[in-house]
Amino acid sequence: MLDMVINPVAFELFGIKVMWYGVLITMGMILGAYIAIKEAKRVGISEDTMIDFLIWALPISIIGARTYYVIFSWSQYQGNVLEIINIRKGGLAIYGGIIAGVLTAYIFTKKRKINFWKFTDIAAPSIALGQAIGRWGNYINGEAHGGITDVPWAILVNGQRVHPTFLYESVCDFFIFLYLMYFRKNKMKNDGETFVLYLTFYGLARFFIEGMRTDSLYIGPLRISQIVAIGTLAFGITMFNIFRKRNNGLDR
Repeated sequence: MLDMVINPVAFELFGIKVMWYGVLITMGMILGAYIAIKEAKRVGISEDTMIDFLIWALPISIIGARTYYVIFSWSQYQGNVLEIINIRKGGLAIYGGIIAGVLTAYIFTKKRKINFWKFTDIAAPSIALGQAIGRWGNYINGEAHGGITDVPWAILVNGQRVHPTFLYESVCDFFIFLYLMYFRKNKMKNDGETFVLYLTFYGLARFFIEGMRTDSLYIGPLRISQIVAIGTLAFGITMFNIFRKRNNGLDR
């Protein structure tokens, strides 16, 4: 059984505490960026183009993830606005990061005259891998866990055995990454299919995992992430079927 009592400080640099949460998210971003750059080169998009995109997309995605979280947790910040910029202890919502990243990709591809869907196909596996790694930051922070359980793989939080929902999502994300890499190279027929499959698989996994968590963001009685998950799942399935109706990829 895992114990969540772990020092959240990875190391100190010039007297500044560097948190494991930030280290793991950064590792996920770096590894994801590396794979995206290699994938871009494979499909005829230059490394420089992808690097230019990442320079904009990574910080904007972090801002989007934080903004999303703060909007739906405003009661925690309205008395101390300066805490909004303090992300060292957590408070990044994946959906906010995805939305910000997709909007950035749309603007970037329009300006560079690149096929938007082709570009998102390159990024999709990297997003899943980055999420798989970053979720372990939640483990160290003692967050994103589920309710009380007796399963053998439970983790210990405040003396109680609970579902390691961060682990469930990390495992799902990693398998989504592996499948999307396989699909891109072997099964894809039209631009956009890999990205919308990511939305489909992640939406499906997140809907069920979110239902087990104890720290969900709510709108009234509804869990926000489950609402968004249903939307991404429906959008992904719909768009995949639309893409498959095209003429066997002749418009790629």
